Amino acid sequence: MVRAIICDIEGTTTSLSFVHQILFPISLQKMDQFVRDNWESNIVQTLNIPTPEATSALLKSWIQADKKDTILKSIQGNIWKQGFESGQIRGHIYPDVPVSFQKWKNSGIRISIFSSGSVEAQRLILQYSEAGDLSPFIDHYFDTTTGQKRDPASYEKIAKELDLSPHDLLFLSDVTEELNAARIAGIQTIQILREGTAKPQQSTHRTVTSFDEIPDLNA
Repeated sequence: MVRAIICDIEGTTTSLSFVHQILFPISLQKMDQFVRDNWESNIVQTLNIPTPEATSALLKSWIQADKKDTILKSIQGNIWKQGFESGQIRGHIYPDVPVSFQKWKNSGIRISIFSSGSVEAQRLILQYSEAGDLSPFIDHYFDTTTGQKRDPASYEKIAKELDLSPHDLLFLSDVTEELNAARIAGIQTIQILREGTAKPQQSTHRTVTSFDEIPDLNA
C-alpha cells in the first residue's frame, strides 16, 4: 500500500537533455546580468565574494560542474522564471507522467517532488510544461533546503513533514544512490530507466522504463 509518492524530476519526469541542454545554458548566458542586477540582494551577498565578476564566474563554474548548491539552484530558478512566464521555455514532460499523476491523484495518493533544483524551478517546470499546468497534482515540494538527495536523513525529514510512515511512501528516481538513501530511511523505491538507459550494475531496485509500468499502488 502506497499513500504518497515522492518523485524526482531530472531523468524521471523530465529528460536530462532538457535540463542540461536548455535550462543550464540559459542560466549560464544570463548569469552575469542577473548578478549585476541583483548585486545588493541577500541571495547574492550570501556568497560573500567582493566583486560581481568573481561572483558570476564562480556561479557559472558551479553550473558547469552541476554542483547541487542551494544558493545556485535558487538563482537559476529566478533566472528561468522570466523565460517560463514569457512562454520562451516550456518544461519537458514525458507523456506517461500526466496520465499517471491523474491516476494516482484519483486513487487518493499524494504526490510530492524532491529535486536538487529549487522549489521555484520545480514549480516552473510543472506549471509551464508542454502538457499544460501539472502543478494541481502536486501536494508538496522539497529541495536541498531539506537535505541532499543521497542522504537518508533527507527522506526521514520528508516522511515527518508528510506525517506518514516511511513504509507508506514510494520514491521514484533514476539515480541509484538516491534510491539507496531512500531505502535506508525505510521508503519503498522504484528506479526509472528511461529509453536508452541501462540498469546500473550496482542497483538492486525494481525498475520500469515509464510510469505506465508501475503496478497498481493500491493493490
